[in-house]
Amino acid sequence: MSAPAASAPVVTTRERALGYLALVGATLSWAGNYLLGVIAVAETDPVSLTWLRWVLAVVPLFLIAQLVERPDWRALFRAWPRLALLGAIGVAGYNLLLYAALGTETPFQLSLINAFNPALIAIAAVVFLGARLGWRGIGGILLAFAGVLWIISSGRPLSILEHPPKVGSLIMVGAIVAWTAYTIIGRTGPRLPPISAVAVQGLCVAIGLTPVVLIQGLSLPETAAGAWSLAYIAVFPSIASYVLWNYALQHVPPAQAGVSLNLITVFTAIATVLLGMAVTAPQIVGGVLVLAGVVLAQEAPTQRRTS
Repeated sequence: MSAPAASAPVVTTRERALGYLALVGATLSWAGNYLLGVIAVAETDPVSLTWLRWVLAVVPLFLIAQLVERPDWRALFRAWPRLALLGAIGVAGYNLLLYAALGTETPFQLSLINAFNPALIAIAAVVFLGARLGWRGIGGILLAFAGVLWIISSGRPLSILEHPPKVGSLIMVGAIVAWTAYTIIGRTGPRLPPISAVAVQGLCVAIGLTPVVLIQGLSLPETAAGAWSLAYIAVFPSIASYVLWNYALQHVPPAQAGVSLNLITVFTAIATVLLGMAVTAPQIVGGVLVLAGVVLAQEAPTQRRTS
């Protein structure tokens, strides 16, 4: 006789509520990366900002990883080539492109493009991981893609060749492609403690960008606002968000956690309005299409092919 299957751990109402609060905290931290990133990139170039961010975050991440996960550090460091690749693509690549885009585009515009990322990951999972989408998922992805076209073309998708999108929007598309590659590669390898893996990736990025910083020179914040923005980016998007996100995944269903990523756009939109920044009609229309399409696609069941 086979042993009975182990029952899933029971999640209490309090734990579930704390899980949802953790999701809000994580997405709010990531939204701040867009909003305060604008201030930071006005004084610090993208390479220096990315290097400083991870130099400041690495030691706290290692300490938290040791306290929370108690990983086998030898096994993790044996996997350093893979973690270095992931760090180059996602931890460095995504943020370098995001900060470059923030130099020419508004945070709200970029957060709307970023909202398409879950749908792009779903497409990549079909192509590279053998996942399968139903018609509902396909419809959601097409709806979200239409929203992105509407956003980057300023509401004129049929004339996109005559009026090319702004450079910042195109750079942000490159950023979500980088994050998609990071996600797909991350799913194909051995399961590693998430906070510990991010700590090693951050260390690889800090080491890898050091020669670049030495060659081009390091630019530091010149004002208190720039320094506080850098401090926020090092603490909240780099450390707190990963801790909160991984806590939430233990107590909240993965599908609901995935949909909650749309809160990044919602929080950025609210801050944009409160700060008196401009919000255009194409952004509103395109944003609604993207968010609706992503929710539709994520609610659709995705399965791995068996053949």
